[in-house]
Amino acid sequence: MNNPVPTPRHRVRVGIVQLAMRPMSGPEAFYEHASFFLEAMAGYGADFVCFPEYVNAPLMAPWKADGAPAAIRNLAELTAPMRDFFSREAVAKGLNIITGSLPLVEDGRLYNVVYLCRRDGTVEEQRKIHATPSEESEWQMSGGDRLEVFETDAGKVGILICYDVEFPELGRLLAAEGMQILFVPFCTDTASGFHRVRYCAQARAIENECYVVAAGSVGNLPGVANMDFQYARSAVFTPSDYDFPENAILTEAPAGLETALIADLDLAHLENLHRRGSVRNLRQRRTDFYRVERVAKGE
Repeated sequence: MNNPVPTPRHRVRVGIVQLAMRPMSGPEAFYEHASFFLEAMAGYGADFVCFPEYVNAPLMAPWKADGAPAAIRNLAELTAPMRDFFSREAVAKGLNIITGSLPLVEDGRLYNVVYLCRRDGTVEEQRKIHATPSEESEWQMSGGDRLEVFETDAGKVGILICYDVEFPELGRLLAAEGMQILFVPFCTDTASGFHRVRYCAQARAIENECYVVAAGSVGNLPGVANMDFQYARSAVFTPSDYDFPENAILTEAPAGLETALIADLDLAHLENLHRRGSVRNLRQRRTDFYRVERVAKGE
């Protein structure tokens, strides 16, 4: 697959969908709901739109009686058409879409995958590297073994799915390869789980001198095993220096409410930070003393 040659940009507009989990009658209802947000984001001139982890989880409800592992594997049969839906919408509406995560079965193994659907029609994927204890025990989910920085027409981006952002090595690997914006689709059921993701996401923005866009889900989901409650406050986090908000939060959604956020990111501020910041976390790493290196086969 040929990646697009990026055009230098300074101002990038991102949109976050803080989605409410609710019972749905079927895939068409999901498409209609997602299309509403995509149409609105296109109207606001967004370059990127990011959805939460397990974005289509309500559609598992018909298979609850089959047990949690069977339910999510049945849901995985919808992943290919949903990826294609998001890709068509990306082209039609002129958006780069971070789809939120979808289950994928490959060679008999279950993965949690997010697709980057570019507005030029190309599609990339990022699999969750670390399955949580719950994902392993309830769904027998496996972790992926590839981590990439993706070139887009609006900057270099990375994707870490929920739990993955709690492992600082991953963010550092992406930053070393030039990542400017890190997208974090997440799904947390409790306030404590949410705050783990939130504070780690904010730390990744500061230590890696990048923007972090975190998109979560809210509400309750009766009839779906392992997805009863969701708690989130989606946000855009920034480095902590003169060009950025003093609390390093560009925008933040209220908890418990389905809504959308729109924010403009100035990539020139990142370049200024790298060169002239009060502190320079990337440039002043003591690589003579320590380093983070790739060792996985997916490198």
